[in-house]
Amino acid sequence: IDTYPGHIPTRVEDDVLYGRGSVDAKGSLCAFAEACAEATIPAGWRVVVAGAVEEESATSKGARQIAATYQPDLCIIGEPSGASRITLGYKGRLLVDATLKRANAHTARPEPSAVELAVDFWQAVKAWATAENEGITRYFDQIMPSLRRVRSGDDPFIETVEMTLGFRLPPAWMPEAVLAAITKLAPEGMALHGYGPERAHQSNRASPLVRNLAAAIRANGDDPGYVLKTGTSDMNVVGAVWDCPIVAYGPGDSNLDHTPDEHLPLAEYRRAVQVLRTLIEALPPG
Repeated sequence: IDTYPGHIPTRVEDDVLYGRGSVDAKGSLCAFAEACAEATIPAGWRVVVAGAVEEESATSKGARQIAATYQPDLCIIGEPSGASRITLGYKGRLLVDATLKRANAHTARPEPSAVELAVDFWQAVKAWATAENEGITRYFDQIMPSLRRVRSGDDPFIETVEMTLGFRLPPAWMPEAVLAAITKLAPEGMALHGYGPERAHQSNRASPLVRNLAAAIRANGDDPGYVLKTGTSDMNVVGAVWDCPIVAYGPGDSNLDHTPDEHLPLAEYRRAVQVLRTLIEALPPG
């Protein structure tokens, strides 16, 4: 099962499960499977639990295969949000590799080096994003750039610098529009390659799926909460293709994703199973 890299010794202490993927997202997958196994499926419905590979990869092969195979009426993405919270949307994404090569020159010369030009480019990208975000207070609606990698070469004749930039994108910005905008900021000779594009996806809070899931949470003793996340998930991949009511739900604190202290309280896991079972059994006859 795909998880973020890194090993955490698996153990249970005080009814808390420690281990890589306990939160992101083996906990959700197991909760889905257990809920479906225990639930009485209403007449006319077929419930499919799909484990998608490459969930932690920009290529998302599993989700793309599933998107081309099924056409569901409803979809719940298994992602940690807590047993009482419903995730309504995820930001979009764009990754960009930037490469600049220049003939080496003596450091006493006034011309900027390739590294200096690359740094200037990154500063220009940040300034552009800041300007575009002016007056926008909600993080979900902002462009969020990040510098993921910088590497310079040591060839005696050619100076090379390579950068990888990441962008978390709001619904108002398409990946191709961001790539076009930052291309105008690039220094002469810099090559840009965009990849891993995903559009933001936001579900309607008033949809029957959201209302029914909220009712299932209340039926199990909690008050539902709603969240929009700044990361991406398989919702970005399948949401636009299926165009059906879709949310993300699952046990666990997403702040523990990818951390060395990843752990899942099993009491919360059991509540999530019951919420999902309640939701399934409340589906109207198909």
